[in-house]
Amino acid sequence: MIAIYPGSFDPVTLGHLDIIQRGSRLFSAVIVAVLRNPNKTPLFTVQQRLEQIRQATTHLDNVQVDAFEGLTVEYAQMQKAQVLLRGLRAISDFEVELQMAHTNKTLSTEIETVFLATSNEYSFLSSSVVKEIARFGGSINHLVPPHVALDTYKCFTHNQTVSNPIKTEVVPPLNSFPSSREV
Repeated sequence: MIAIYPGSFDPVTLGHLDIIQRGSRLFSAVIVAVLRNPNKTPLFTVQQRLEQIRQATTHLDNVQVDAFEGLTVEYAQMQKAQVLLRGLRAISDFEVELQMAHTNKTLSTEIETVFLATSNEYSFLSSSVVKEIARFGGSINHLVPPHVALDTYKCFTHNQTVSNPIKTEVVPPLNSFPSSREV
């Protein structure tokens, strides 16, 4: 049985890789499908994301990496896949994903959606969180593979702009304030 794991993966996180690895044990093949979304301005190009995922999944023989645009269900049909694989972090994810699964079912009754709960250590993790931490100079080494961390740091050290510089003011020493008797 072939499963499609679609997403933007901008960047791929250890949470994504956890779902990919666990999916690879459940299905004969997993195709990680990087969505080309013209409505988003990604940090990485589609080609960079494909390469990042390929490098992170080389040890998984039954995982392929591809890109697509358009409807996920149509892509799944083209690939002869029977399953859409989705990771769930929280109840809010479930509500959105369930709605999407029902919508996909109206497009193709032959494709099932399978949800995997994320491992506890990744329940807070998203690509947006990774980018936000990196943007402000925090460490993302525990959130993404090393090569992805390096790529991400490069993006922010070259493109970092200071939109709101912190202003500091000089505070006079305590002994220069008037005492209550002097006021």
